[in-house]
Amino acid sequence: MRILVAEDDKKVLSHVAGALRAAGHAVDATGDGEEAQWLLMENPYDAAVLDIMMPGRDGVSVTRAVRAAGRALLILLATARSDVRDRVSGLDAGADDYIVKPYSTEELLARLRALQRRAKPDLDPMLRVADLEIDLRARVARRAGQEIPLTNREFALLEVLAEASPRPVSKATLVERVWDQHFDSGTNVLNVYISYLRKKVDLPGCVPLLQTLRGIGFALREGAA
Repeated sequence: MRILVAEDDKKVLSHVAGALRAAGHAVDATGDGEEAQWLLMENPYDAAVLDIMMPGRDGVSVTRAVRAAGRALLILLATARSDVRDRVSGLDAGADDYIVKPYSTEELLARLRALQRRAKPDLDPMLRVADLEIDLRARVARRAGQEIPLTNREFALLEVLAEASPRPVSKATLVERVWDQHFDSGTNVLNVYISYLRKKVDLPGCVPLLQTLRGIGFALREGAA
């Protein structure tokens, strides 16, 4: 998707934009509400993540103006406020959903995927790689018809790999999307989880799918690494 991120906190803006780009999205970023509205009016975005409190123009006002202009993109409002009235005003202005700050990029990506599925109800909620099936709605994975017992972290890792299949995913991207952290080459956590996942996914008698690509990352696919 092509996504606009509008956030006046520069550190948050950089982190969120980076995470969305790492997830394969095309991202524009701004810290000003007026510029956000201009960008949304002039460009065909698929989605926008708008902070409610911004200089120039707040996220609710931007949302209201964009909807009045007939723009049909997905809009997710980010707010540090816990007041229900703020959320209601944003939804009434035309936002599709809201997310409360501070939030993890994992939650943000999940909410955007959910909005995509809601906007396109015919979108297949099932990811398939060979005889591996991943049901995104039920959060269940099966290999050759047999359910695979996965932790939430293992499922998130498998989902990222399956979404990219057959393309490889770098270690940095996996850590960013699954653990919401920048990659630390000194830690072995990712390799440990890949080992756990491989034992569960590559069942005896099944063609190995989870591949390690030296110097690149990991891939979920049939065929030679």
